[in-house]
Amino acid sequence: MAIVREAEPTAAGRRRYELANPATLAGIGSFECAGVQDVTEMVERAREAQPGWAALGPAGRARYLRRALAHLVSHQDDLVDVIVRESGKPRTEALMIDVFAAADALSHTARNAERWLRPERARPHGVLRFTKKLHLQYQPLGVVGVISPWNGPLILSLNPALQALVAGNTVVLKPSEVTPYSGKLAVDLFSRTGLPEGVFQVALGDGSTGAALVDSDIDKVHFTGSVATGRRIAESCAKRLVPYTLELGGNDAMIVCEDADLDAAAGGAVTGAMFNTGQYCCGTERVYVMQEVAQEFTEKVVARVEALRQGASGSFDVGPMCFEPQLDKVSAQVDQAVASGATVLTGGERNTDLDGLFYRPTVLADVDHSMAVMSEETFGPVLPIVTVSSIDEAVKLANDTTYGLAGSVWTTDEQRGVQIASRMHTGSVSVNDMAVTYGIPEAPFGGRGDSGVGQANGKLGVRGFTHIQPIIVDRFGGKQTAQQYPYSRQGERTIQRLIKAIWGRGLRRFT
Repeated sequence: MAIVREAEPTAAGRRRYELANPATLAGIGSFECAGVQDVTEMVERAREAQPGWAALGPAGRARYLRRALAHLVSHQDDLVDVIVRESGKPRTEALMIDVFAAADALSHTARNAERWLRPERARPHGVLRFTKKLHLQYQPLGVVGVISPWNGPLILSLNPALQALVAGNTVVLKPSEVTPYSGKLAVDLFSRTGLPEGVFQVALGDGSTGAALVDSDIDKVHFTGSVATGRRIAESCAKRLVPYTLELGGNDAMIVCEDADLDAAAGGAVTGAMFNTGQYCCGTERVYVMQEVAQEFTEKVVARVEALRQGASGSFDVGPMCFEPQLDKVSAQVDQAVASGATVLTGGERNTDLDGLFYRPTVLADVDHSMAVMSEETFGPVLPIVTVSSIDEAVKLANDTTYGLAGSVWTTDEQRGVQIASRMHTGSVSVNDMAVTYGIPEAPFGGRGDSGVGQANGKLGVRGFTHIQPIIVDRFGGKQTAQQYPYSRQGERTIQRLIKAIWGRGLRRFT
């Protein structure tokens, strides 16, 4: 999440940006933006490389994922250095969010790709089973564009890209201009594997570079980012009938039941809200706690938040915000809430003891849904707590949002937790845990409403980068089709008798 500022263009007129560490404000380099022609040429190279890449088959392609994994494991510190330099986050979080998750994604996908993409035989229903055979082929789409965000720059670049790659597509990646080199690490991992030229490329740049990629000759877009940009991408893709997956924002709710383990729930609330400085789409942004335990729960949360260490070096728990506009947004939301009657229990202001873009971990009470901090995505270290009188009220308030990405329920009754979770209108729910769906590839990840379109990860995610082509084979060599004409009244009566025989006289067991 480096501070990024537009600099003087290059002699050739290319847009150029200067980067600074958001924790120390020290400069960390610059980059030039790829233009429309650059992107066009990348897509052309990807198109040329795709048939040969697809011809390797799932097992052949998975070998490159294993080689990338081996390089990642042996160069962990190098990767973390790049991520921390651009983001200012604690090294532990860089390891957890990006490196550990990337290793798991590479390993799991490589291990299962051949099984997920193997051609399948399916049996037609009813009497068709006696006349037809059905084959399902998982065909790659072609060239995929991946546009990734800054908050998990390596994993959110690598994960969709490796799913597209193992499915037989070639990929052009456009990482966020806020963390360009952390995103580029995904391509760097594969560059050490002997990957054929043109299979996985990176286009560094800003929103104009991303727009050029979306408008280029690609066959699918996978975007992770803001709702506003997601809508523009959907409109562009719709004009050309290009499929897309959108992983957008969230305003995730947490429900704390009266029977919850309050120490565990308080720990989950703080982790859910403060992890990655609250800058992740599945972060806990609203808590609804039953009135019987609200005071005790809130006291435990405040104590945990006040114990967090904020810093820029050494051992610390909470890092800086990403860049000035995000810091300004969080400050404005909290200030507006306070002006409307909210109470700051801890934090509530910028941390001026540190040089960078730091906002103090904050807990709010006396909040309601008229406040932006409750109705909008905050994306910062802020935790609003609301006391409710019933689970019905908690569920109603949890569902009072245009978003629907994730959520959590805390209770010692597992069955009750699952039942409450099923009433929440959101993409996924965790019981007695912060939102962990993205890290479990067997669980499809995706949002509802303003949180996105489509689902990713695991078998569903890999197959989402394919066209599932059914191939139907007639068991009798096409003889019955060859005798289709001429139509006759006798033929009609034969069809009618067949309908009665199948669905009216006890042969329904074949349907």
